[in-house]
Formats: sequence, structure tokens, C-alpha cells
Amino acid sequence: MRETAVQKKKKPFARAAWWVLGLLAAVAGALALAYCWRVFYYLDARGVPAPALYRAAAGLACLGVGAAALGHFVCKGFEAKAVLAVAVCGALFCFANPPLQTPDETAHFLRSYSLSQGRFTFDGSRAYPADVAKLVESFPGAWVSAHTSQGMTKTAGGDPVSYTTEGYGLKQRGENGRVESIADGFAAYFDGSGPKGEVSEPYFFMTVSMLPQALGILLARVAGLGALGCLYAARLANLAAYAALCWLALKNCRRYQPVFLAFMLLPLSLYMAASVSYDATLLGFYYLVASFYCKDEITDRDIGWFLFAFVMMNIAKPYINLLWLALPLVLPKKAWKTRWKKWQLAAACLVGGFALGKFFDWYGTVFRQNFAYVGRQIAGANEVQQLAGILHNPLRYAAVLLGSFYENDFFLGQMGVFGALDLPVAFLNWASPLVLLFAAALSVHEKSSLKWRPALGLGALSVTYIAGAATAMYITSTPVGMIRIIGMQARYFLPAFLMLFVLLAALLSHVLEPRLALGRTKARAVALGTAAAFGAAGAVLLFQHYFIGPVFTIR
Repeated sequence: MRETAVQKKKKPFARAAWWVLGLLAAVAGALALAYCWRVFYYLDARGVPAPALYRAAAGLACLGVGAAALGHFVCKGFEAKAVLAVAVCGALFCFANPPLQTPDETAHFLRSYSLSQGRFTFDGSRAYPADVAKLVESFPGAWVSAHTSQGMTKTAGGDPVSYTTEGYGLKQRGENGRVESIADGFAAYFDGSGPKGEVSEPYFFMTVSMLPQALGILLARVAGLGALGCLYAARLANLAAYAALCWLALKNCRRYQPVFLAFMLLPLSLYMAASVSYDATLLGFYYLVASFYCKDEITDRDIGWFLFAFVMMNIAKPYINLLWLALPLVLPKKAWKTRWKKWQLAAACLVGGFALGKFFDWYGTVFRQNFAYVGRQIAGANEVQQLAGILHNPLRYAAVLLGSFYENDFFLGQMGVFGALDLPVAFLNWASPLVLLFAAALSVHEKSSLKWRPALGLGALSVTYIAGAATAMYITSTPVGMIRIIGMQARYFLPAFLMLFVLLAALLSHVLEPRLALGRTKARAVALGTAAAFGAAGAVLLFQHYFIGPVFTIR
């Protein structure tokens, strides 16, 4: 039946009513969360003004609904909406994550600051401005791991109560020093005093992979911002580069976009993307390279983009990323619509990636001066002896590898661990795999064209990459003969997990009933809403653990 004129006029009003109800629900939820923070974390007793907290919560809720409205009414196309979600959720992580708390962020920020000054050589005697030294002094890394307490205290009424500070942002300087929170770090930075000492260039020699964040710092310095403003500008610049790479990846892949989107908006991905770390763009290049495995055909233009992404991956993290040259070996012949032969692309990737790795090793060695000798980070590590031990008894190493992954929930259960391996958010740990599984299930409408041989090749590549990354950590960062692998983190395995979930989606497309499928448009819309909500929730929980936290329990 045709719609009457009255029915057509009612539609805009109905839509507006739903948006108003959504705004009211978002504000109510934000106010309820702020109230729970006040009650559960004793914010009133700690001097946090309730009106300011409520205003901030309501304002953020309004901004979130405004971003959703912008995506709905202005952004045309799924990819544009997805990039907006990445940008907004990533911006939340940018400010929810305290300064210099991402793994190795201090060294990356200092190197990027030097690059923003036009310094492409490395000199250990060069000092930074006092404001930079003050920032580094006020926010020492690994805040959480420095102080974890469990015990008994008393309430205001004198009743005994147990407490734990595990997983919250606290630090104790010295054995009997004062326990400090993140707020104390900001207070120290803004106290008006100068730094206690100088900060010189770090023992870290990367250049090309640091350029986006260096550009952000340069713009901030031109605008007259201090070190803290430069750090946030660097994070936002990295986030912009990550969002652009996500857009390219989503435009490139023809299948399983819900799975890609879920990984792009995963809290752990956004945490790294909105940091001063080359992992931000490295993750984006991983996702771009992976998107080529989800195309129906490869053209000459695709080869150019693949080579670019492959080269940038190997500049950032050489040698292990050479494994991703397996693209021509995995894709079926019928998908190969380019003048390049498969062996030519594989050879170009192998030679180019290896040569670039060697070149930047040479560059970082030749153009450094005045750096004192730095010993091994892990006592007892020795690459030659460790490799010899693996080759001598591979079965023993297989047991070490399996046991290390088992003890760490195969890292699928650690995708909610932030900081330097010391800030676990339990909800994100168990919910992240469920969100990824849901995204794979949303792709059941796409009957996989991946045959069993390419599927086995893709699975083998993923498992080999995981094992290779773990083995690299065992050889370089683990004492000789140790039965556990030191230094592994879930973020290292995200690209391989992505490909495994793509394979899972392909399998589900043949197993689940077609009537369960939502269709391409609805499936992508549901995936976008779910992943964006989960990413935003991750930022809120990160803020809670760093800035709200149970400081009252030990003061």
C-alpha cells in the first residue's frame, strides 16, 4: 500500500522523537555512572565536586549522541561512518590514557620530539627543553605495576574492611614513599617548579615510522603548546593516520568487513592507535595488508598499495613481517588479475623488506653518537645460546611455547590488558573475544569463496606469525633455558587473530543457516553500532581505572 501524505509527514517527527529519546537515555546513563563513581569510590570524601562531575558526564553523553547523529545524517557510506567511529572512540582513548603510560611511550615521544626539531641523527648528549623534562619526571612509565597493595583498613565508623589496589593507577616512589595517583602526576607537572634534572635523547633510533606523531608535535610547538600539549597532539596525529589506514582497508576488502571493523574498534587497538607509538600506524598497515586477503581479485593498483603497506610494516618491525609476503601463495589463481607474476611479487617483498631492515639498522648505527653502552634488558638472555637450545631440543621448546600461551589464556583472554602489562580490565578481557565472535557471525550472509587450500595457507600463515613473534621474544628477551617466554603481549598478535577470525567467519558462512543472516547492509550497521559502543565503553573503563580508582583505600 502507498503511504498517505499524513504518514509521510509523521516520519520525520517519529525519527526526531527517537533521537531525543536516545539523547535522554544517554544522558541518564552517564549521570547514573557518575553517581556510582561518587558512591563506590568515595569521590565526595576525596574532594571531587559533584556538579562538575555530572556536567562532564552529561556533556560527553551529548557529544556521543552528536557524533552518532553526524554519522547518520552527514557521513555517506559505511566506510565514512566507520572512520568517524574510529576517530571519536580513539579520541576518548587519547585523553582517558594518562601521559606516557603506553608501553615505551616515553622513548617514542622523546624521539618524535627530536624529529619535530629536524634532528634525524641521534645524539645521547642532546638535552630536551625543561618542559619536556618536567613531563617525563611527572609521569614515569609503568604507573600501575609500581604499587599493588592488598590488606585491611577501617571505614569512617571504625569497621574493618578489606581492599585491593590491583589494576588501578597508583605509584609509590621508594620503599616508604608516598603513594600517588595520576592526579598527583598532573599536579606535579603544573606546580610551577622546574625539573630536577635534564632529559637526553633515548636509546631508540627509529625515524620513518615516527613521522605522523612528529608532525603532530611540530604543529603543537608552532601553536605555542607545552610538552603536555605536544604529547596529546602527537596522539591525535597518530590516530588520524590510523583512521585513514582503516578507511583504506575497509574500502579494499570485499568480504568480512564486520570482522575488520570489530578489530579496528577493539579497545586494545584504539589504545595503541591513540598513543605516541609507532604501533598506531603499524596496526593500520597490518589491517590494510590483511584486507587484500578478502578481495575477489587483485589488480595492478592493488599490488602498489600492498607493496607500500608491506614496506612500511617492515620498516617499523623488520624480518618477522616478511611472513606477510605469503599473499600470492594463498590467493587462488582465478583472483590474480595483474601483470605481476606471483613469484615476482614474493621476490620483491622479500628483497625489499630485508634490504630496508638492513638499511635502517645501518642508519641507526652510523648516525648515533655519545650513547653509553646499554646492556641486556633481561639478565641471562643470549640470542645465540637460546637459538642453539631450540634447535637442539625442539620438542622442549614446543612445550615452552604451548605452556606460555596456555598460562596467558592464549592472549585472546588478555585483550583488555593495558599499560606495560599491568592494567587488566576484567570486563574487556572476557568481552573482547565475544565481540569478535559476534562480528564473525554477522558475516554469515557472505558465502565464502575461499577454497580449502587457500584457507589452510591463511591459517598456517597466522599460526606461523604467532609462533614466530613468540619465538623472537624467547630468543631476544628471555633468559637462556627459561621455561616461560617473557615479554609477550596480546597486541603483538592482533593481525594474526584478525586472519583467524576471518577464517572463522568463512567457516560460519557454510555452517549457519542462511535464514540467520541479516544481509550485508544490516550486518554492517549492527557491527558498527556494537563495535563503536564497545570501543567507547573501553575508554570509559580505562578512565575509571586510571583517574577514578580506589585511592582512598591506602591514604
